[in-house]
Amino acid sequence: MSDLVAADELRLLIERIENLEADRRGVMEDIRNVFSEAKSRGFDPKIMRQIIKLRAMESHQRAEWEAVLDTYIAALVN
Repeated sequence: MSDLVAADELRLLIERIENLEADRRGVMEDIRNVFSEAKSRGFDPKIMRQIIKLRAMESHQRAEWEAVLDTYIAALVN
C-alpha cells in the first residue's frame, strides 16, 4: 500500500470517527433535553435512569438483581 493511499484511508477513517462523535454529542444533548423536560413535568430523572437500566437487562438478570437488592434491604432494615 503506498503512503498516499494509506494516508487517504487514514484520513477517511478519522473523518468517519469525527462525524460519529458529532452525532453522539447531538444524541446526548437530545437525551439531556428529554430528562430536563421530564423533570419540569415532575418526574425524577434519577429514577428514570434506573428504570432504563432495568429495562435494558434480561429478565433473569433483573430478577437476580432484585433478589440481591431485597436481601440487602432485609439485612439493613431488620
